[in-house]
Parts: sequence; structure tokens; C-alpha cells
Amino acid sequence: MPIHIGIHDTEGDNIKKKTFPNYALMKISAFHKSQGHTVSWWNPIEQYDITYSSKVFGFMPDNPHLPESAILGGTGYGDRQSFKELPTDIERMFPDYSIYPDYNYAIGYLTRGCPNHCNWCVVPEKEGDIRPYRHWQELVRPDSNQLVLMDNNILASEHGISELESLIGSGYAIDMNQGMDARLFDERIAAVAARLKWIRYIRFSCDTLAQVSEINRTADLLARYGVKPYRLFIYLLVTKDLANAVERVEGLKHHKGITIYAQAERNEHKGIVPNKAQLEFARYVYSGIFRTVTWWEYCKTRKLSTELL
Repeated sequence: MPIHIGIHDTEGDNIKKKTFPNYALMKISAFHKSQGHTVSWWNPIEQYDITYSSKVFGFMPDNPHLPESAILGGTGYGDRQSFKELPTDIERMFPDYSIYPDYNYAIGYLTRGCPNHCNWCVVPEKEGDIRPYRHWQELVRPDSNQLVLMDNNILASEHGISELESLIGSGYAIDMNQGMDARLFDERIAAVAARLKWIRYIRFSCDTLAQVSEINRTADLLARYGVKPYRLFIYLLVTKDLANAVERVEGLKHHKGITIYAQAERNEHKGIVPNKAQLEFARYVYSGIFRTVTWWEYCKTRKLSTELL
């Protein structure tokens, strides 16, 4: 009798228009199908021999109907994870993209880990220091010319930089969905970035004030290679130190057309939950109003409570 596997995507349960496939579940599906097992999306009224549930974000509510025997994985489950890394025989599998038919791109990592130890990031604790992981040829799909890379700090690795260089002229368009560290950008990397084919944006992270000058330097460097500011996308961490976030936005917005995406800091496992001010500031930036109206003018015009100031 074939084994019936149920797979469950917690974010898929809670996000109406989920925009990204679950890497671990695709590998789990690929492994079990290779063993001749039947794999389908978990349904509470069905019976399964094994159920896997993946959860990326800790603030996502659990599904109360999952069986107690379910194998839990993903940072969102915290200490309840059945395992923090996929077993080697599952990890080495090529993802089963058929379970997410609405997504037409490949995803994966060229490097794993990160040498930094930012207090808001779980990557060094979960994955360790940065190290080579894959070659891009192992990640791409035969039915797509798009590759989304999820590396946490690709520019901190010579392997990562060399892989980006080898993608030039390959015909594949890429995205770096975690944001690069502008502090590591130099002439060599700028020349590579300018020659790569990007799906849409070239993404950077701006978590501290010190990174503002580095992003500005990088924007100027890329401009010399013909890359306009409107092609840049900045992830901006918003902590409870709102004045710090305001200063970072003001320091970046003079680049015409630059996209800034403010993310309120959230880490339930460490007791970090954004307050109203952080969420309102994220909305202010997301709306694009920051381009023409300062945060303080915005608060005054909208008559927001003094707690936001």
C-alpha cells in the first residue's frame, strides 16, 4: 500500500495571495515522490501516514486541526521544530515546483549562512557562518529563465560573487530577495551587477544609519555603470527607535525613483512585536508619501496621536 504524505504551508493558510513558494515543502514533496509515495496538500478531513507543516513567520497562527504527530519545520515554529535542517537525503533533492503551479520561477541559494551577528537576525544561529552551497546551474528550472536567490549575504562570499559573474550572459534573469549589503559593493561587483539581467530590482538592506552612506555610495557607483536609481529597492528595518528610521528614509529619498520598503521589526520568539508607531511609519513609507512629505508633516496633517511622535 502506498504511503500518503500530507504537506501543509502555514503562510498559505493565512495569506490570501501568498507570493512565494515554500522551499522546504517542495524538497519534501520531491523526496517522497521519488520513493513512490503519494503527496498532496494536507486536508483536515483526510488521513495521512505522515504530515509535514512548515511555518516561516512566528506571528502566523497555527492551524488547530493539525495532528499532534505532524512534523513541524521552519523558523516560525521556534523551539517546537521537529528538526531545524532538512535531513540530507531530502535537502539534496531538486524542488518539486508542481505543487506551486502559479509560480513560474526557480528559487534557491548559492551560499548559506552569514558572517554577521545582527541581533534581529536568526540566520547565523540557524545556519552558521557563510559557506558555498550550490552552483546556479543546479538551481535553474528547464521551464523558466528566472531565478530568485534567497542568499542572506551573498557578497560576503567569493563563491557567491563568482557565481553571479558566471550568470552574466546566461540568459537567466535574477532577483536577490533578501537584499544585498552595500558595504561590500566595490567596482568589481558594480560591474557585475550592471551586466546581470535582473527580473526587476537590485535590492539592498538598510538596517542602520551607517548603511545610508554606503547605499548612497553604491547608488552613485552603479550610476556610473548606467544603473538608474529607480532600479534600486531598499529594505528598511523599522525598530522602536523611530527617529533612526526617519533619518534613514530622509537620507535615501533624494535618489529619484528609488523604492523603499519599510519593515517593522517583529520576532515573537524574542518577544519583539511592533507598536502602532512602527506600523504607521511602515504604511507611510509603503504609500510613497515619504517622497514629498516628511514623517513629522504627515503626523501633523493626519492629527496622529503624540505616541507616534
